[in-house]
Amino acid sequence: MQFAEPRISEYDIAIVGGGVVGTTFACALKDSGFRVALIEAELKSQAVSRAQAYSISLLSSHIFEGMDIWQQIRPQVETYRKVRLSDANSPAAVQFAPQDIGTETLGYVAEHRVLITALQELLQTCPNVDLLCPAKVVKTEYRSDDAVLDVMLDGEVKQIRSRLVVAADGSRSPLRQQAGIKTFGWQYWQACVVTTMKLDAPHNNTAYEWFWHTGPSGILPLPDNRCRIVWTASRSEAEKLLAMDDRAFIETFKSRYGNHFGTPEMEGDRYLFPIQLMHSREYVRSQLALIGDAAHSCHPLGGQGINMGIRDAAALAQVLKTAHDRGEDIASLKVLKRYERWRQWENLIILSITDLLNRTFSNQIFPIVQLRRFSLWFLRNIPPIRSLVFRIMSGLTGRTPHLAQR
Repeated sequence: MQFAEPRISEYDIAIVGGGVVGTTFACALKDSGFRVALIEAELKSQAVSRAQAYSISLLSSHIFEGMDIWQQIRPQVETYRKVRLSDANSPAAVQFAPQDIGTETLGYVAEHRVLITALQELLQTCPNVDLLCPAKVVKTEYRSDDAVLDVMLDGEVKQIRSRLVVAADGSRSPLRQQAGIKTFGWQYWQACVVTTMKLDAPHNNTAYEWFWHTGPSGILPLPDNRCRIVWTASRSEAEKLLAMDDRAFIETFKSRYGNHFGTPEMEGDRYLFPIQLMHSREYVRSQLALIGDAAHSCHPLGGQGINMGIRDAAALAQVLKTAHDRGEDIASLKVLKRYERWRQWENLIILSITDLLNRTFSNQIFPIVQLRRFSLWFLRNIPPIRSLVFRIMSGLTGRTPHLAQR
């Protein structure tokens, strides 16, 4: 990997966005024969410092294993061996266990700094990748056989050419908007408050999802008996939760969850995020492909967003390497449509499920309340259905990338 100054101005693939998904994609192209530019606006120290944590599915862990970095990540993440779903304070809960899907665990929870540090270290072993950072794309022009990107780097605009541009630049993707790719979706009436707490009662390697009328709340286990709190509420309530001092927030937390987690202590700040569903009507154009949040964003319910993006990265890398081996034009619509057909439908299923669950469990209309409680009873008492639901949400029912099969 080259840092900052590009050694050449011509590339096969230019990736815009060096977050977890964009860097995963760049690393997946190691030894591919492609010349790759990874363009990222944030310095490494800023990227590592983000106070985020993610639920990592089994399929995502297999992809990282295929990239030979899971052995570095695994000691720094927490395993969850149970997932418990509850409808508010109803005593009837659904509990998923490893035997439901025939594995030793159900998933992991990883902090952002752990993932991005491991990926950035792997990137340093990729001689075919130039990291341009901090850099910003200020203009993109698509021509008949390549794209020209004007990149602000070291205080001046440099021009690079690439056969293919890959947008990993987030849900407000400038590249997607510039290409005129339309999306569908909506802003939810909710917002999400996230923070980390230190518990004085063991989390027992259990991930919790409580469905309240204001929205679902997730509690994810972290190392050192910490938990990541993902609290969904109406926007006004979320703003109140954000504005509270730590003591008031802890008391509000305990009033909702009782003494189940003892008396927790705050670790770090609280952050508020708006919630939206967004899906691109197209994932590709000639010379352009969208991955991660540039292609889709969903409700935080179930922690699906990062895992969908990691699968996008692995799938696109596989499609491009296969096309390259066949002597095909990797930037052609014919080749890129293979990636779109693979990932667009699978992502739409996840988006639809999370949206349906959020709307159903946030609804207080009596017949819907009865229906959802029957649904939980059904999941609790019919193991094959419980297994199928978890496998779908874990990405284990779709097409598996080659990286996850190594």
